[in-house]
Amino acid sequence: MVDKPTVISLFAGCGGSSLGYKLAGYKELLAVEWDDNAVATFKLNFPGVPVYHGDIAKLSGSECMKLAGVQVGELDVLDASPPCQGFSTAGKRKLHDARNSLFMEFARLLQELQPKAFVMENVTGLIKGHMKQVYLQMMQALRDCGYKVKGQVLNAMYYNVPQRRERVIVVGVRNDLGVRPSHPKPQTSPIAVKKTSADDGERFVGTMLKRWHTIPPGGNFKDLPPYLRTSAIYSNAFRKLDGDKPAYTIPKEAGFTTGTFLHWTEPRYISQTEIQRIGSFPDTFVFTGNKDVLHGQVGNSVPPNLMKAIAEHIRDNILQATREVA
Repeated sequence: MVDKPTVISLFAGCGGSSLGYKLAGYKELLAVEWDDNAVATFKLNFPGVPVYHGDIAKLSGSECMKLAGVQVGELDVLDASPPCQGFSTAGKRKLHDARNSLFMEFARLLQELQPKAFVMENVTGLIKGHMKQVYLQMMQALRDCGYKVKGQVLNAMYYNVPQRRERVIVVGVRNDLGVRPSHPKPQTSPIAVKKTSADDGERFVGTMLKRWHTIPPGGNFKDLPPYLRTSAIYSNAFRKLDGDKPAYTIPKEAGFTTGTFLHWTEPRYISQTEIQRIGSFPDTFVFTGNKDVLHGQVGNSVPPNLMKAIAEHIRDNILQATREVA
C-alpha cells in the first residue's frame, strides 16, 4: 500500500485548503496559523493535525520539520496562501516592501524544507497592471529556491464550487525531480447558487423587505430608489444573487450585518448554512464565532473543492511522476 502524500499548510486559516487535501487523500503533518478564531475552527475540524499557533516569522525551518516529523526534502507538498497586503495598495509595489514580508516567510520555509512540490494561492490583482512586475519578482524568488514554477488563474466555479472566484494558483516542483509543474483542467460546469438553499435565515420586514422586492436578481443597492438608500451603503451592499448562476465571490471583509448578499427567492440575507455551501464547505464543518466571523473565515479560505482538484492533480500528475522517475 502506498503511503498517503504529505502536506504542511502555512497560513492555514480555518482549514479550507486542509479539507481539500484531506478529501484528496493527503496526510496533513502541520498547520501554521496566527488568528485565534481561525485556529479554534481548525482544531474543531482537524483534531489530529498539529497546529503552530503563532507568528510564522518566529517559526524556523528546523522547528517546522521537527513538529511535522520530516527531514529536508521528505515533504510532498508545502501549501500556502500568504496575505500580501502590500500588493493591494496604491503606489509603488516592491517584493521587499515590509507589508509583503509574509510571502518572504513562505519563500524562506520553502528554501529550508525543500518539499517535492508547493502550491501558493493569491488574488488575481497580483498579476494585473504594474503589479505584474511584483508577481514576476515573486516567481523568480521561488525559482531561486530551487523550483520550476508555473502560475495560472483558476476559477472555482469550474471545480464543483457554486461561486465565481478567480485566484492565482502557483505550482512549483523541485528542480532535481525532472517534472514540470501543471494545473488541473476545468472539471464541472458552473453550479447554480439555488442548489445551496437552506431556508434557515431570518426574513426581512419593513424597509429591508421593500429593498429586497425592489432589487432584481443580479442587482444591488444601485437599483434602489433614493428613499430606500442609506448613506452607509458601499459597493457590495444588498447584492441579490441570481439563483440560476454561481454566487459572487464571497469577500472576507464583509459580513452578514453589512448586508452583502440577498437571497434570490426569499426576502432575507443568505444564511450561515448557505455561506458554507457557497464556499463548498460541508454542513458538518463546524465554525466558531458569530455569523460575521464565519463569513470572514469562508471569504478568506480557498474553497475546499477547488483545493481538492488541485491536490488530486498534483498527486496523480506530479508526485506519481516523481516516484516513477525515482
